Amino acid sequence: MVAEYAVGAGEGGTILLEGRAMLDVLAKSFIAAGHKVVYPTSGPVLPAGTAVKTNDFDRSVEELSAQCDAALVVAPDELLGDLTEIVEENTVNLGCPSGSVRLCADKLKCTRILENEGIKVPATIISGEPNVFSLGDRVVLKPRWGCASEDTTLTRYSCATMIPEGFVATRYIEGEHLSASLVVGNDTQSRSQFQSPLALPLTVNRQNISIGSKIKYNGGTVGVDTGRNQELFRAAQRSAEALGCRGYVGVDIVLADKPWVIDVNPRPTTSIIGISKIMEEELGELILKAHYGDLPFSVNITNEYNFTKADLTQ
Repeated sequence: MVAEYAVGAGEGGTILLEGRAMLDVLAKSFIAAGHKVVYPTSGPVLPAGTAVKTNDFDRSVEELSAQCDAALVVAPDELLGDLTEIVEENTVNLGCPSGSVRLCADKLKCTRILENEGIKVPATIISGEPNVFSLGDRVVLKPRWGCASEDTTLTRYSCATMIPEGFVATRYIEGEHLSASLVVGNDTQSRSQFQSPLALPLTVNRQNISIGSKIKYNGGTVGVDTGRNQELFRAAQRSAEALGCRGYVGVDIVLADKPWVIDVNPRPTTSIIGISKIMEEELGELILKAHYGDLPFSVNITNEYNFTKADLTQ
């Protein structure tokens, strides 16, 4: 089972377009690797896989996962923990463990954990904590829980700056906006230098970010060579392992003097739309190998691929 929230729960607009595109990539990839795929849907039907009509997404995740050999859920981070727990109770979970999902979803806890591991993260506080900013510092205000960029704003810190309830304030880092995509394996299996790696780097992706009073994600270029990709992958791998992530993970990074980790996404991200165009291996098969073992040491990336949100309507 592959369950994508926007398609299954009846979301609309850009969220549905992104969700449907990601679901299409995953369904086609698992099928190309020789597996059968079912997915819950509130209406949209894809060319690949078997659609199961639903008006209750959570219930469909529970029922379908109990009938399948393995399952993967893609949903907003603040909902993904509970949905993943449902899958864990019924079958093999091909995504991050529910506990890891909940850590990643909480931007404050996530940042604190990474900071304690010596990973570069921007200073982050919530309302009521001691101030760490100076007057005039550029500060990003974003929801403490969640993954959408629509409520993310950029401001100059002043005495009048208020951190809304349910938000975090984080120092803005000047640099190149990137993400690193990787697949993280199951570390319960014994490993040696001849066995599959714990983390498999896929691509580094340049994010098309428009920065004004609001910060918006508009698409990006997948499979870029920054000249510092290995440094980026190391930061992404350390972050994913510190948070206990497994399966596909996307790590948002600002590359400045060092890679600064901004967010860890414990699920397939929009970048898989481009990855599927330029990677010779099947993403679905890599996700399965992350759980069952035998991940390769590298993948074959053939080119760069650029896409915008507008491309998802085509």
